[in-house]
Amino acid sequence: MKLLIKNMVCPRCVSAAKDILMSEGLTVKSISLGDAEIEEELTDEQHLSIEKKLQDIGFELLDDPRSQLVEQIRLAVQQWVRTSEERPKLSDYLSRHLNKDYSTMSKLFSEVRGITIERFSILHRIEYAKELMCYSQLSTSEIAYRLGYSSPAHLSSQFKQVTGMTPKEFREMGKHDRTSLDAL
Repeated sequence: MKLLIKNMVCPRCVSAAKDILMSEGLTVKSISLGDAEIEEELTDEQHLSIEKKLQDIGFELLDDPRSQLVEQIRLAVQQWVRTSEERPKLSDYLSRHLNKDYSTMSKLFSEVRGITIERFSILHRIEYAKELMCYSQLSTSEIAYRLGYSSPAHLSSQFKQVTGMTPKEFREMGKHDRTSLDAL
């Protein structure tokens, strides 16, 4: 049985979720960011218990198929942004990765999240650019190409549009305001 868990975004989160599932006597076949697969079917009592324990640590068990798909889209966009390989068009990547029609996914995502997939991907790319600026010695040009921008000018333009400052101004600022990936 496959479970989708919202806000499970780091290795420590994965470990905490795994502990919760195992505390219910479940056999965890696999677990990664955003989802877990268990051997057993959940009883109603286990489902409620797991749901409560996950909520207590800031996670959410997603049951609704629409919410599950939106979460899968969100995680797939994050993977697309962070890929180090050649980056296909986002719509092609999502369609192939999730085996769904892009226009259907796009409409659902916008409806549920109040933001387009494209805008979400831009916000995520900019947050990742900020992370790279804070924690690496990469130049703006290297960051632009790593994130799949056609040029450093394109990154700078989007960066300024989203943050109100250029990448250079952001680096010189010293105090770096970043948004948690869960908040996007």
